[in-house]
Amino acid sequence: MNPALTPELYWLVLTTVMTGLFWVPYILQRILENGALPALLDPQGLTHMNAPWAQRMMRAHQNAVENMVIFAPLVLALHATGASTAITTTACSVYFVARAAHFVIYTLAIPLFRTVAFITGFAAQMVLALTLLGII
Repeated sequence: MNPALTPELYWLVLTTVMTGLFWVPYILQRILENGALPALLDPQGLTHMNAPWAQRMMRAHQNAVENMVIFAPLVLALHATGASTAITTTACSVYFVARAAHFVIYTLAIPLFRTVAFITGFAAQMVLALTLLGII
């Protein structure tokens, strides 16, 4: 780990990189199904993907991006205020694992575990928020 990064920032960077790579498999599937040129020359994303797993993966990626909008500011606020604790470090690592699990479970269409993974990530976000608010 880079010594200039707090543990929370470290997990934010890892989560950002992971989320930033989630598109790769479903875009490769789009290229396989439609050919390279049609898939790559489609700025509106109108080329169709027949594989249900790829459609679910794209939705899981979108969900990860939507949740990054909540996670990242919380981590940055922790860093700015110096509110880092062992609990916030653990919450950030749990968030990373929960989001990775959610992505895989969503792609594999496992309904109950998908919800558990999502709620786990949400709970980790709430730990960060409650810490910032001085509640925990």
